[in-house]
Amino acid sequence: MDCLVERPADLAMVDLHTPDADGIELLKRFKAIVPACDVILMTGGRVDSAVEAIKHGAREYLSKPFDLDRLRVVLAEIRDDLDRRAQVAALEGDVARQLEFCGMLGRSPGMQDVFSLIQRLAPHTNVALITGENGTGKELAARAFHRSGPRHAGPFVSLLASEVTASAFVAATGATLFLDEVSELSAEAQADLLRAIDDTARSRPRSLQQRHDVAIVASSRRDLRAEVAAGRFRDDVLCRLGVVEIALPPLRDRREDIPYLTAAFIREMTARLRRPLLGLSASAERLLLSAPWPGNVRELKNAIERACIMANGSTISERELVPAMKVRHLGSDGSGLCAAGMPSDVPETVVAIERDHIVAVLQQMRGNRMAAAKVLGISRRALYRRLERYQIGAEAPARRAYLPRPR
Repeated sequence: MDCLVERPADLAMVDLHTPDADGIELLKRFKAIVPACDVILMTGGRVDSAVEAIKHGAREYLSKPFDLDRLRVVLAEIRDDLDRRAQVAALEGDVARQLEFCGMLGRSPGMQDVFSLIQRLAPHTNVALITGENGTGKELAARAFHRSGPRHAGPFVSLLASEVTASAFVAATGATLFLDEVSELSAEAQADLLRAIDDTARSRPRSLQQRHDVAIVASSRRDLRAEVAAGRFRDDVLCRLGVVEIALPPLRDRREDIPYLTAAFIREMTARLRRPLLGLSASAERLLLSAPWPGNVRELKNAIERACIMANGSTISERELVPAMKVRHLGSDGSGLCAAGMPSDVPETVVAIERDHIVAVLQQMRGNRMAAAKVLGISRRALYRRLERYQIGAEAPARRAYLPRPR
């Protein structure tokens, strides 16, 4: 079992009856440690437990003496599955490259509309507003606007709202000036912005026109119309900015893009870590597609990067993915446990999945906390914190006899 943790296998052949352990229990432990590992159970006696073995995740159930022709077929099927998984990952990576637009990626209708809008408007306008939730890629969209416009050879200058001064607009001549979170501008800075927008649109002598030749792209995660209604943002500034508005959809509204985004992030991590990563297990893919992603693409990228670092083998499973996904504790009584940004009344959350996973591993390890922590890839202290946080008790007894290691 220690070897399996250090070097995950693609296939394990396990005898149903051994002097030291029960094959079904070993099967459960194998699937807990390396979910992507296929297990073939072997038996020299009765075969009435075949259905139970399959239910617990066995790939095949073979009787001794082996039908070698059948064994060859099973091994060939497993190899084909591995090859197919690698081909699908490579195909998704290739499609991701084809779907890329100026550093952005998406095949969903919403993102294709965004790409088309940027391409059509960037050559003809000096001012644009990009809206969207945190993590949707507003700065990437601004850079795409810059690369698609007439100032693509000039610099791209990114400023936080707190850094904006009147001189910034003059200093950015010939550039695209990106104002991040424009709703945070002070009243004085809003007046400076309005004058700068008017200068870019007004016909002026050539020398002065060159001086004010700047494209202004602003972003906001807040509803600027609500900010105007609350008296925190000027209506005339919004009117100038909102002539061209590019709204970025949240990731939950473009879930069909998740496999391609994931493939692109895994490709980046493969190059950075200098080791092969083929892709995700089927259960990990389902987890990604069903997660709420309140932090949008940024959160997805961070989760994939952490999972890639934690992965021991070539396939990322939910074992690596669940701890890598952002989780927070909202209530001391455990009732408010939920994924970051997800309402606490959602019936199935990332936290619930992680809790169930911890319980399952503890049960497979017969209550041995140290062994469970090793399987989960966390310290024993971190495991105890999770046990207390998730109120895990009766489901996972404090200590029971640990299965002896097969000789």
